Amino acid sequence: MADSNVATLETLTSTLIDSVNGYRDAAADAEGHQFQQLFREMADERSQIAEDLRSEIRRLGGNPPDDGSFLGKTHQRFMDLKAAITGRDDKAIINEVERGEDYLKDKFETALNSDSDPQVRSVIEHAYQSVRRGHDRVRDIKHGLEV
Repeated sequence: MADSNVATLETLTSTLIDSVNGYRDAAADAEGHQFQQLFREMADERSQIAEDLRSEIRRLGGNPPDDGSFLGKTHQRFMDLKAAITGRDDKAIINEVERGEDYLKDKFETALNSDSDPQVRSVIEHAYQSVRRGHDRVRDIKHGLEV
């Protein structure tokens, strides 16, 4: 089970790194100062959560990832191409951020439903609470822009 726990934590860590990178890109691309600040704060929080998961991986004897996933990098290149063709505005950026938040939240929910060691589950649950708060915050912003 230790190998399974490490693999789960590595996947979550890589996905969190994708989130950090996505938020940093969103901060750089956002037009509104309030969104730039929000995205920087979210990137910092996600970075801390990723570090918490890295610590747990080390505790279990694993070697934590320092980079995001292949899928995350591929998605970012697609978004760069899409932005070059269609342009970016804050609403489009928020929509993409929410899509990433949905994906991240699903990854954590899947991990919580897996068979993990109680201490590992506790670390995942703590990280999930942060992910869920971030998801809900971005969702609410998106819905506020639709009004």
